[in-house]
Amino acid sequence: MTRLTSQAVVLATACLYALMLPLTMPTPEYGLFRFPDLEPVQMLGLWVAVALPVLLVRRLPATVFAAILGESVLGDAFGARPLIMFILLIGLGGYLAVRRPKAAAVGSVAGVAAGFLNDIHIPGQSVGDVTQWVGGLALWFAVAWVFGGVYRKRREYLEALQEQTAARIVMSERLRIARELHDSVAHSIGIITVLSGAAARVVETRPEQTRQALTGIETTSRETLLELQRMLGALRRAKPDDAMPQAAPLAPAGSLADVPQLAERTAGAGVRVHVTWRGERRPLPQEIELSAFRIIQESVTNVVRHSRARTCRVAVGYEPEGVTIEVVDDGEDGRGGPGRPRFAAGAGGSGFGLLGMRERVTLLSGQFSAGRRPEGGFRVTASLPA
Repeated sequence: MTRLTSQAVVLATACLYALMLPLTMPTPEYGLFRFPDLEPVQMLGLWVAVALPVLLVRRLPATVFAAILGESVLGDAFGARPLIMFILLIGLGGYLAVRRPKAAAVGSVAGVAAGFLNDIHIPGQSVGDVTQWVGGLALWFAVAWVFGGVYRKRREYLEALQEQTAARIVMSERLRIARELHDSVAHSIGIITVLSGAAARVVETRPEQTRQALTGIETTSRETLLELQRMLGALRRAKPDDAMPQAAPLAPAGSLADVPQLAERTAGAGVRVHVTWRGERRPLPQEIELSAFRIIQESVTNVVRHSRARTCRVAVGYEPEGVTIEVVDDGEDGRGGPGRPRFAAGAGGSGFGLLGMRERVTLLSGQFSAGRRPEGGFRVTASLPA
């Protein structure tokens, strides 16, 4: 409920209370609220003054309850017991149970006690009548307390659920950003690392090859820098005051059409990538295209960084129900060195490549597998439904 709507409800309640005060006055035998010296306009002013505390119920609920309770006791002293006062007290008791549980408990006891004190001195009232009236009042306060408590618990549960949902969305977005940064940058950094190492080894013996390596480093660095700038620009443009974080495009969306360019760039690092296509090539949903490209990119990056393979085979199959990917190399049992398994954390590896690929496939309800081949090398396969 918006603030404006809440204020309108409070104002309507105050007006209804002022209107119902004279209409719910008891019959003369129980005592009539009589002020013979007051004119009708003055009586109307009195009803409005009695109803004014209701306007403060959102800010001071306990104080308003005490004020209405005092009005009921004071009205009884003048022989006036409008039924609307007790109805409002019960409603305020439920509202207090939502806002101030302890104050609601104290107020309910005080309301029942006030009802008892007002009732015992009425002429002709028996003990049974007083007990019945007070018992009924206590029952209504108890019902209001229960309903208010249930509403409070439900509101607290919904607020906690909303906080948990927002936290999960933030965490999911953080993982997405980390995954995109890793997938988009790791490949380029891996290429730069390999090229710089090769240039350092042949800088004195093969100047032409060194020049080619340095040119490849420059080109790859420029592309990586532009991609990082686009990512940071997208993050800066995101609105921080959104109620629910919205996923922002972190970089130009890669697609399977970029695989040949990826193969050319990888060849500069000394690993030839042979790409084969099966089935009729067709455009796929953007999230499928991006995930497929990132899986191929990450797999090829790990071939360059963690394997001594000179060639790598990438097979992309367009199936009626989606797309399949297979990346195979013939490296030394999938190791980047003695005792260091592919995708391991430590020098030369972040440890998040395989995890990131599996997360992408899982989010799209696909199937993923990665492992060493019996004949040597490493295989990564993925099936993404479209």
